[in-house]
Amino acid sequence: MSGRLPAFHPDSATNEQQSVLREILNGPRGNLNGPFLGWIHSPELAQHAQRLGAFCRYQTGLPLRLSELAILVTAAQWKSQAEWHIHHPIALEAGVPAATAESIRVGEPPVFEHPDDELIFSFATELYAAKRVSDETYDQAVARFGHTVVVNLVGLLGYYALVAMTLNTFDMRAQGQSTLPFEEPADR
Repeated sequence: MSGRLPAFHPDSATNEQQSVLREILNGPRGNLNGPFLGWIHSPELAQHAQRLGAFCRYQTGLPLRLSELAILVTAAQWKSQAEWHIHHPIALEAGVPAATAESIRVGEPPVFEHPDDELIFSFATELYAAKRVSDETYDQAVARFGHTVVVNLVGLLGYYALVAMTLNTFDMRAQGQSTLPFEEPADR
């Protein structure tokens, strides 16, 4: 799973690590695919991060299609191999059109079928590119989704940026991943 971290063996896990693993496996995810086997080297971080992730993934108030669209934008921004590999099929199943996902992956402006998709894309790409969101985009997001959901959207984007940073830093791949959606940097 990682080219930079020591192999993790559940049979030699500490009590804290076992507790985190149980909570992840018994939670809505039900698997350890993603950053969890990286975070497990710091069980306290793993516990806080996986709980935040469960909220950001399943309880933001956004429909799954929009959450997964925001995650794909994040994966593409960070060129996160595993994050894209894990979330691309989920996004397609949730209703993100394949052509939209492909445009995001290759960095081309997508054509959107739904105004909500365009709004989520604009919000996320503005935040990543400018480190801010314009008044116009912010006002549109609040008018459409309300303040609570916009706060949750920022949390979702921040959480999945943390996931991407973890996966990229520790050179982690998804379970069963054999192809890479993004070209790897030559200076690695």
